[in-house]
Amino acid sequence: MDMGANTRTGTVGILGLGLIGGSFARAYRAAGWRVLGADTDADALAAARVDTVTGPLDDAAIPTCDLIVLAAYPAACVAWLREHADAIGPRPVVIDTAGVKGAVCREAEAIACEHAFAFCGAHPMAGTEHSGFAWARADLFSGAPMVLVPPALADGPRLELLDRVHTLLAPAGFGSFSVATPEEHDRRIAFTSQLAHVVSNAYVKSPTAQGHHGFSAGSYRDLTRVAHLNPRMWTELMLANRGNLAGELDTIIASLAAYRDALVNDDAAALESLLAEGDRIKRTLDGDRAGRQASE
Repeated sequence: MDMGANTRTGTVGILGLGLIGGSFARAYRAAGWRVLGADTDADALAAARVDTVTGPLDDAAIPTCDLIVLAAYPAACVAWLREHADAIGPRPVVIDTAGVKGAVCREAEAIACEHAFAFCGAHPMAGTEHSGFAWARADLFSGAPMVLVPPALADGPRLELLDRVHTLLAPAGFGSFSVATPEEHDRRIAFTSQLAHVVSNAYVKSPTAQGHHGFSAGSYRDLTRVAHLNPRMWTELMLANRGNLAGELDTIIASLAAYRDALVNDDAAALESLLAEGDRIKRTLDGDRAGRQASE
């Protein structure tokens, strides 16, 4: 795949060279861009400097960037932005890749407004259960969805910003873009991502998991894939979105209690009804997805 097809080249600066930031770095490097990087992990930075990152993302280099990608933990993204805001200037567009948007966008937009540079929240819908630069790859985002969370601007400036971001993200190879408010993003991500990680992480705590070998196949593999996670990062993300995530946990706990009650009461009709309801909802969701894909 030609990561640089139909894209201009420029300079990208990346804060945080883990899986996400490192994959951005590799994608833009493959597209012929100059890649600047910063990371508090000296080993990650040294590994990236071997064949991907060509220089430091410091105050002298920041204003030469066309795009700056903040791919660190949410609080670290905001702290870096606050520390280096004076150096950014009018040229770069700054995006973040944090998995929550409410707190990050609120603070980042205020800093951008005060220092007159362009900022747009962003969340790439791609990843793996692995973390770190060693797992980064140039095609991680190829065909993946990207959610953009722009500031509340008038229609003209908002569309202009979205167009700039869309153009600058071309080397990453995203397959689709959607636009959301911070509130909408965080409400949906609590269900699609954070709840899935909690359920998977809790599922493997059963004592029965110790003897799963030889008795498990696709169901076990699929449900446990994201039990392996970065505890520090996910703690920060989940606490930042605790209201939405707690609500989703209340919903699934109530649903699980209904299944348990049907089993304890030996109520075959209730259990069959619950299972049929879940099957019907899943089939409807898959049908909606197939219909959307057919219309694209």
